[in-house]
Amino acid sequence: MGKIRLIIWREYITRVRKPSFLVMTVLGPLLLTGGLFLAGTIALQESGKHSALVVDESGLLIGKLKDSDKVEFSYSEIMVPDSVFAKGPHTLKVYVPANVTYAPKAEITYKQSPSQMVQDQIVSQIEKLVETAKLERDSIDQAKYEGIKTDLKVKLYDIKDNGQESHDQVKALIGFGFGYLIFFFILLYGLQVMRGVMEEKQSRVVEVLISSVKPFQLMMGKIVGIAMVGLTQFLLWVLLSTVLGGIGMGLAKDQFAAFAQQKGQGMMTTELKTEVSEQASLSEEDAKKMDMMKEGFAIWNEIPVTAVLLLFVFYFLGGYLLYSSLYAAVGSAVDSETDSQQFMMPVMLPMFLAIFVAQMAIVNPDGPAVFWCSIIPFTSPVVMMIRVAMGNAFDHPWHLVLSMGLLVGTFIFTTWLAGRIYRTGILMYGKKVTWKELGKWLFYRG
Repeated sequence: MGKIRLIIWREYITRVRKPSFLVMTVLGPLLLTGGLFLAGTIALQESGKHSALVVDESGLLIGKLKDSDKVEFSYSEIMVPDSVFAKGPHTLKVYVPANVTYAPKAEITYKQSPSQMVQDQIVSQIEKLVETAKLERDSIDQAKYEGIKTDLKVKLYDIKDNGQESHDQVKALIGFGFGYLIFFFILLYGLQVMRGVMEEKQSRVVEVLISSVKPFQLMMGKIVGIAMVGLTQFLLWVLLSTVLGGIGMGLAKDQFAAFAQQKGQGMMTTELKTEVSEQASLSEEDAKKMDMMKEGFAIWNEIPVTAVLLLFVFYFLGGYLLYSSLYAAVGSAVDSETDSQQFMMPVMLPMFLAIFVAQMAIVNPDGPAVFWCSIIPFTSPVVMMIRVAMGNAFDHPWHLVLSMGLLVGTFIFTTWLAGRIYRTGILMYGKKVTWKELGKWLFYRG
């Protein structure tokens, strides 16, 4: 154990002292959050204000479409050919046929592609005007129609959770985020294990190391040392994210209370449990904002944060140790990354399958594919995190226990298997290794 500890410390301290580790640990969450925010902001921005020429053969829209900061309208009751539009000053041409009240279709031709937001603004206004025209055509009273028209809002309630409103899909998305982090860490640090083994093999440093330690000790020291690097980085990310998240949550609560007070709803409690009264007095947009903020806080309070983080650490370590042992075996068997490609795909394929099934789990968490992939050790680190975030795993504790037990058992088996390949392959040079050759190494004695 003393030799393994020395190897672990060497792998750990060598990587932690690298400037790249310090930069990514401190700036990683900030760069990721800032990058997502910047990308979202840029994606929502228009390259310029659109000028839309509305060719309205029906005559229903003339002068009735409202300009906005993203689009302004001008009108024509006769068809404007594309050749004329192409030479004109307008960026969009909106064609509405004469029979639009019977065949509700329209066309948008553009010089500069409009964003989905601009398209929605145009379409929603046309829909309302056409709807009003159809009511007048059929002599239907507008007020009565509005009273009859029903916008059904459906909420899900889980009887097992004391009849509380369910936010399973949002929690599944959060679980998917944790699962994707595991996938990312396994891929990143697993490759570090493989490259580290290959570098020592190519430089013949391993020949010196093997003279004083056993191959299995060297492999385990490298795997555990790099795992500690990944875990250290993750814990520092959690600490930094918790601080930033706490500040953000505090600001959001203050904004929510101020927003409610501004709208005449009174101050909210710190737990934000007071129902908003006189909801009808709010505009539709304001009501949606308040509902979204309330729902966000409700979801946050429902998630078992401590359990999710502890199980994340378990599945991160379990998945990493499982795959890193295989990466170490691959690194010891080949002389270059080019030669490793034939072995990499079978190793990584289960993880890509896990990501695919995890996406399915967001909309169908109780499906058979989700169940089996949350149990099978090669996919469970990613898929089980979705069930954990949703609380589904705690409803079936034996599923969770079985998944964790199989992951530990499979890691022990793959480590033994990889150790037999590693002890032979680490000293093998200049030979093209095949799957058949790897099979023979498993049964070598010594």
